Amino acid sequence: MSDIKVLDNGPLLVTGEFTLLDGEGNPMERKEKVHLCRCGLSSNKPYCNGAHKGQFESVVRAE
Repeated sequence: MSDIKVLDNGPLLVTGEFTLLDGEGNPMERKEKVHLCRCGLSSNKPYCNGAHKGQFESVVRAE
């Protein structure tokens, strides 16, 4: 089972058993957890590199 958590003002945190695929469906490097960029500012997409700090605001809550 995997979980995806939307971090306040930051990336998506994905943990558990999952496969991350590129745009052509090829598996990417396997990791136990990843932080995926939501802001588009990372120079290491799809991974977060912290470039969002002070540049991106988003607080998501379930209804």
